[in-house]
Amino acid sequence: MQSTPIVTIAAAEKFLKTLEEFLNHSEAFFALIIDRGGTILSQSGRPPDGTDITILAALAAGSFAATRELATRVGESEFNALYQQGSHFHILMNAVDDDTMLVTIFSTQTTVGLVRFYSARTSEQIAIQMQELRADCVDAPLVFTEADLNTASQIFRDTTDKAV
Repeated sequence: MQSTPIVTIAAAEKFLKTLEEFLNHSEAFFALIIDRGGTILSQSGRPPDGTDITILAALAAGSFAATRELATRVGESEFNALYQQGSHFHILMNAVDDDTMLVTIFSTQTTVGLVRFYSARTSEQIAIQMQELRADCVDAPLVFTEADLNTASQIFRDTTDKAV
């Protein structure tokens, strides 16, 4: 498993545009790009009311990990998609690459076939964007300026009362 790259503003904009196009074509209403640990890399659309997307991402990652193990138990290297059907909403989770997933929530009025078709195309686009992002991270080491260091020292300053 590769580490999650730092998502730059340019990469975030690309992810967002890709997700917006996906939602428009697939008729889904919410999509997340997450890593296998459940970290949210990008999101678009509106989740169902009362949905904590951080918890959703963590549970999706855990569910996909369990499905990966299930695949191993039956002799598959991996199941690349997981579909959850509900009475009001459906969730489709699919692998983008070894470290990234696309999670989509859509209504019962939208067909899973339509969402699957567009999620496959979108996953390919996201995989390319992730490869570019990882390549950019390798080529460009982190450089901290004096302003960065001053900001960090302000954030992490000791605020405990030292009077005894």
